[in-house]
This record gives sequence, C-alpha cells and structure tokens, in this order.
Amino acid sequence: MAEHKFIDQNITETLEQNYMPYAMSVIISRAIPEIDGLKPSHRKLLYTMYKMGLINGARTKSANVVGQTMKLNPHGDAAIYETLVRMTKNNESLLVPLIDSKGNFGKVYSRDMAYAASRYTECKLMPVCAEVFRDIDRDTVDFVDNYDATMKEPALLPVSFPLILANANQGIAVGMASNICSFNLKELCDTTVALLRDEEADLFETLKAPDFTTGGKLIYNRAQLEEIYRTGRGSFKLRACYSYDKSEHCIEITEIPYTTTVEAIIDKIIELCKQGKAKEISDVRDETDLSGLKIAIDLKRGTDPDLLMAKLYKSTPLEDSFACNFNLLIGGMPRVCGVREILNEWISFRIECIKRQLYFDIQKKSERLHLLQGLKKILLDIDKAVKIVRETEEDEEVIPNLMIGFGVDELQAEFIAEIKLRNLNREHVLKRISEVDGLAQEIEELKATLESRKRIGKLIEGQLKEIAKKYGEKRRTKIIYEDEIVTFSEEEQIEDYPVTVFLTRDGYFKKITPLSLRMSGEHKLKEGDEIKETIPCQNKSELLVFTDRQQCYKARLYDFDDTKASVLGDYLPTKLGMDEGESVVGIVVTDDYGGNLLFFFEDGKCAKVELAAYRTKQNRRKLTGAYADRSKLVALFWADDEAEFMLRSTAQKMLIVPAGLVPKKSTRTTIGVNVMTLRGKNTVESVQPFDPTRVVKDSRYRSKNLPASGTVLTEEDKALLGLPAQTTLI
Repeated sequence: MAEHKFIDQNITETLEQNYMPYAMSVIISRAIPEIDGLKPSHRKLLYTMYKMGLINGARTKSANVVGQTMKLNPHGDAAIYETLVRMTKNNESLLVPLIDSKGNFGKVYSRDMAYAASRYTECKLMPVCAEVFRDIDRDTVDFVDNYDATMKEPALLPVSFPLILANANQGIAVGMASNICSFNLKELCDTTVALLRDEEADLFETLKAPDFTTGGKLIYNRAQLEEIYRTGRGSFKLRACYSYDKSEHCIEITEIPYTTTVEAIIDKIIELCKQGKAKEISDVRDETDLSGLKIAIDLKRGTDPDLLMAKLYKSTPLEDSFACNFNLLIGGMPRVCGVREILNEWISFRIECIKRQLYFDIQKKSERLHLLQGLKKILLDIDKAVKIVRETEEDEEVIPNLMIGFGVDELQAEFIAEIKLRNLNREHVLKRISEVDGLAQEIEELKATLESRKRIGKLIEGQLKEIAKKYGEKRRTKIIYEDEIVTFSEEEQIEDYPVTVFLTRDGYFKKITPLSLRMSGEHKLKEGDEIKETIPCQNKSELLVFTDRQQCYKARLYDFDDTKASVLGDYLPTKLGMDEGESVVGIVVTDDYGGNLLFFFEDGKCAKVELAAYRTKQNRRKLTGAYADRSKLVALFWADDEAEFMLRSTAQKMLIVPAGLVPKKSTRTTIGVNVMTLRGKNTVESVQPFDPTRVVKDSRYRSKNLPASGTVLTEEDKALLGLPAQTTLI
C-alpha cells in the first residue's frame, strides 16, 4: 500500500502562490475591458484581421480568421469564434459593430438561435475599424510580445472615439465584474467634444441616456441616471415596444429590452397562462423572421391590450432592469468610474496617442530633412561626388570619402551613395532639395502642435466630429417618462388565501400553502442553515424585511411564488435588490400595521416602536433608518404588551423581560431604554420569545424592575436551552 505524505502549508501562502496569480490573470488579461473599450480577446482578434488585410479586402471564411488568431490568443477555436460572433453586425450585440459578416451569426435577442459553424460564415472588418486602428503604424501605442514571443501585438488600440461607452460590454472576473451599457455614438462624440471644451460641461445636454441595439423604451429617471453618470453604478429600467393590430385582435412586440431574450419572454408568458394569471391571452408565438424580431400575442374577446401589457410589464421580462457596473482597467488597475471620469480618461489616452503620432512624424520628417540637407551639399558639385565614387578603389571606402569630400555625416553619405545614376541629373536633385523648406516648416508646425494641448484638443475634436457625421446613427432606444406609463393595480385581482412563510438564518424565504405544507416532507436547506422564523399569514399580507444596515425592504407576499418545502426558496438579498453585502436580520408580516416592534441590542437596550411608523403613503419599497445603529442588533420581534422575551448575556445570565414594561418611543431610530444591565465587556448574545418549557423555574429570571442584570443560568436550564454544560478543569 502506497504511503501518503502530508505537507503542512500556511493557507495564506497557498492563496498567494496558487490562487492570486490566477485571479489577477482573469482580472487583467481576460474579463475586464480597458480604456480602448476592448478585452484582450477582442483586441487580438481585431488586430489579426487588420494584419490579414481585412479592413479593405474581401471577406474571408471565419475559420481562417479563427486559425490566424490562435497565433496571438492561445485558446480553443470555439472560444475565439464566440468572441468573433458577438462583434459581428449580424449578431446585433453591439451598437457599433466591428466585424462585417455574411451568414448566420445568431441574434443577441435569441437564446436558442444558434450561430453557424465558422466554416460556413464569412467576415471582414467594418469601415469604422479604420478609426479603431487609426495611425497604429505611427507608434501611437505600445507593442508587446505575444504568448510565445514570436510576434508583436498592440497593448491597446488607438481608437479615435470612446469605444468603451459606445458598445455594451460585460465581464465576470474573480471577486469583481463589469457591466457597461452602450450609448449612442453621435451623442457620445458630441459629449466628448463638449468635455474637451469645458471639463464641467453638463453631460445630460448631449448624452441623454443609454442606447441599445434592440431598441425598446428606457424609463427616464433623472436621479438614477445622475447616479450612474457620477459613480458608474446603478440601474435603470427598459421595456418592450408593442403595437395593437385591431383586425387580428393581436399584440405585436417588435422591440425588447437588451437584457432579455424572445424565448425568456415567451416562457414567462406561458408560465403565467398556466398559473391562471394571464387568462386574457389565447396564444403566444415567436414570429421572428428575416425582417426582424416579433412576438405575437393573441387576445381573448373584450381584452384591453394596454391594460394587459401593463400587467405583462410588471410580471415578465418585457420590462427589465440594466444594472450598471462601469468597472474597467486604467493603467492596469481595475477601477469603477462614472461617465465623466471614463471620458476624461479616454481623452487623456487619446491625447497620448496623438502626441506619440506627432513625435513619430517629427522624427521621420527630421530624418528626411537631414538626408535632403546632405543632398543639398552635393548639388554644388555633382561631378565631384561622381569622381569620388569612381576613384575610390574599395567599396567600404566610398562612404568615408564622401563624408570627407562634402562634410556630411554617415547617414547623409549613405543616402548620397544609394542614389541611382539616372537620378543624378540636376533637375531631380533640385526637386528633392525644394522639399527642404517645406519639411522644415512642417516640422515646426508639428512641434508647435505637440507642445499645445489646445491644438491637440482641436485635432481630437475634428476627428470626433468627422466620426459622428460619417458613422453616427439615430437613437434606437426611445426615452419615456414615468408619468407616461400606464399603471396596473394587480392587488385587486390577487387571490387571498392562508399561507405560512419561513425565513432561514442565511436569508432564504419560502411561502407555502397549508395543503402543500401538509404534503411536504423535511425542508430543503443549505448546509449549515436552519429555519429562523415561521409565520402563518395571508397571501395579501405585507412583508417587512429588516437588514443589518438599518434598512427595511417592503414587499407583498403575493410577489413571491407559492413554493414547497423541498426547494431552497427565494434568496431575499437578491430578490429585493439589497445593497452588496447586506444581509437579513429579521422579518415582520402584517395586514394592518398594528402592534409594536421590539429591537434588542447587544448593549442591553431595547427599543419599542409602533409598527405604524413603517407605513408609507407612496408604497415605498425601501426605508432607510429603520432602527438605531449605535449598537449591533441581536433580534427584533413583532409583539403586543402581553409578550415576554428571554435575554441571555455572554456572562451566561438570563433575564425575562415583559414587553409591557418597555416604554414606547415615537421615532424609528430611537436607541431605546436599558433593560439588561451588563458589566465589563459582556453583551446580550441571544433573545428568544419566552417559552415556559425551556426553563425549570422562570421566577428565578424575573425582576420587578428594569433594568436588571439577570441571574446565572442553572445547569438544568442550560440543558433545556441546548447550551453546553460547564466543564471543570482538573
């Protein structure tokens, strides 16, 4: 039997040596786009096509492009081809497609429409790629070795417009992600021009809102968009466009949100029909063809199409949110930036490209000028130059003799020596020399531009205006305002029936009907999770979810699907759109906002607040400042004055507190009153509703007055409470 050897290794060393290099590689070299708007896989593919001459030439088989790209991108052909597909015009993923395509490349709005194999499709670069590769051969960007150091590839592409915001881009790295929405190219160019002229320009004057290839309608919320423009994080809502065919009594949906697919929409509508929640629909089908997307919904007689669509917007992906996370690599470091910051970074990047191009031109023209100045010297005596060459016996002495004879340097002498015999005529030499003054003037102009940020800004401005005029298109996504939206009151049509809700410690939530509960077995839970709360209630009841960040999220129970004990349930932080890292600490279910909430804190205080304080006229979905933040919340309960609670401290003392003895406070953020006196660093670690079966003699833990310090738990009571018995060290 082989002997196994185990080596002790510090986990931090394992992470540093094995995991961190992988994580950094994914972040820097794979998933997050850079300031040129491209990920490495995009850049390698486009540069390969550029070097293949596909910017002006005819289309070639996609398989050919994929094979050539492998010289730069050491991945399988499937991964490379998938990258190519998304950048094509036919796939309609990008507002500014970079690859002209012929054949079936699938559609971004279809989940099931598979693209054809690479051997059947053809591609070349779109004309706009001339702006993506503008002056790349004039040292505008750095070149680096490919993976096996046999070729050079650009570290970035010198894009002459803000491609980073012109195309939607999504990436999932390790520990971070990126999700950038697209903006209209013309609006983007106009905004960049405005920022070049004035760094404090109002973005909303030129950049109205995001724009998507699938069209649809964007519900305009100025505050939400301002947050996205400022921080690079936030979300906005998109909804489908439809028309009503009166003769066929049919709704035709022709534009959908960018974030969903035709199949997802149809599946959800069919599900609603099966659940009896869309009885107005007699049939739904996908009529997408070569002319474009179309979903047809046949209606039953007497159905109001606008009211039905308002209902479908609420319960299907026909209305969906786009969650923005403008995370990109700047100088090799991931950074979440707002729109203004991204455009300013792109301007800085573009200025550097222009400077490098100007410096390259100055160098080339200076070299040319230097050679022509040498030619000017031999003009004085061409016969002498010929004589020097003819009389030189050894070839290697020609250059030194010309240098001595005319007082020129080695480069100039080389240039003179390489002149063809037919070009030694006076006319040809005079023509070359006539370039000297023009070249000198051009060099001075280039140097003046290089040293002037204003001149460089004008150059960029001119390029952007030219691009906007040549490639700019009208907005595809229409903008609508919230007051234009037809609202649908779903509550009136919701059936009310008894349900039981369950909350687990990890934040999973289930709503189960009595019949399903009777037929169910054990609850399915994540490993280590447990049921924290069980509340019988009604389907129309309102749910209040309190979090560890003093926030309260509100929802109706009918917003949650009836489920079974055999499923995990809804994860509340995701379902309710909580902030990153936010977790659930407790829930309350109510029909009339009667009774009180009791908040128990680690410092021994208890705050008693009327539940009515959480009622809002506008049916707000989120309340901040739901309770005090001075001490950590241990537990919260809805209770009347007859309820009692068992508080246990870290000193293993317990106190029974009647809710009626806690005075009521008027504000939600009250710190409450002290109910349990604590000494030293002790804190309250557990609060539970009083259960007479959990203690032998409850009078031991009661006090006539509050606050009180409580009484040390007996061994019998510890056993009843499921606490470990005290051990004696010998």
